[in-house]
Amino acid sequence: METVPVIAVFDIGKTNKKLFLLDENYRIVYEKSERLEETTDEGSFPCEDLEKLNIFILDSLNEIRALVEFSVRAVNFSAYGASFVYLDSNGKPLAPLYNYLKPYPEQLSDELYRRYGGADRFASETASPALGSLNSGLQLYRIRKEKPGLFGRIKYALHLPQYLSFLLTGQFYSDITSIGCHTALWDFERNSYHKWVNNEGIIQKLAPILPCNRVFDVTFKGKTAKIGTGLHDSSAALIPYLFSF
Repeated sequence: METVPVIAVFDIGKTNKKLFLLDENYRIVYEKSERLEETTDEGSFPCEDLEKLNIFILDSLNEIRALVEFSVRAVNFSAYGASFVYLDSNGKPLAPLYNYLKPYPEQLSDELYRRYGGADRFASETASPALGSLNSGLQLYRIRKEKPGLFGRIKYALHLPQYLSFLLTGQFYSDITSIGCHTALWDFERNSYHKWVNNEGIIQKLAPILPCNRVFDVTFKGKTAKIGTGLHDSSAALIPYLFSF
């Protein structure tokens, strides 16, 4: 039986977790969707259940590997990127995947804005409206201020798309499609991390930036596939239009 070469794309939203197989003509030839129950963080605020998400990813890969009509040549991830997964030096999560809807302490954000020219200037330089926890860089700043012990144990903070890639590659990398999307981390005029990221010690928790077209060859149960670094979902939706023009 002739197998169809496909690319597997995981589309991980807050509500639905989806998997698509696309053939060489970018037609969807297989898809599945699941809703995973949330858990809560230490403050009883709802958040993603990382363990269930990990199981969904790995079980889904086992399922499609068992489909004899398809040959999986590559895997990539599109996911919401407004939250970090905090990993130790062994790649083990140290904390919940905090919800970007979790209320943010105003005194912390006000303190940061005052130190770097005020809220309007800060928002302009980082292209990030003041949105509290939706600015994922501020989530890491909050941990540094409120939980210094946890902050000290963090080897890398990976945005969710890059964490999902890490599950298969074991590689710690950041990606500009996540960094550049309302994280308050990037200075768009200087085209580098904003000075606050360096001054406040955040930079040491961020993995090296890898080009979004970089892939890794990974062998999974005897079969090798190319694994992408993961993309922020909003950026992933925009990329085909940028290429078109």
